[in-house]
Amino acid sequence: VKSAKARGSDLRVHFKNTRETALAIRGMTLKKAQKFLEDVVGMKQCVPFRRYNGGVGRCSQAKQHGATQGRWPKKSAEVLIGLLKNAESNAE
Repeated sequence: VKSAKARGSDLRVHFKNTRETALAIRGMTLKKAQKFLEDVVGMKQCVPFRRYNGGVGRCSQAKQHGATQGRWPKKSAEVLIGLLKNAESNAE
């Protein structure tokens, strides 16, 4: 398994949303993760909220991930897309 690291600091995004989004793409291949995040921005797939889910509404898209609650954290997804691009560059 090939791997590369990227790290963000002082990002202007909600930690809780970003944590749930990062957990959703954990273990995915780069292409699959990028496709998933693009779908989140386009509201085609939701990010399942498991830990920080107080007051989060239910959505039918969350059933794909075995959850009931989900959201489409656009800003977090866009930041993570940038981080994935950075990790891809670091791998080369």
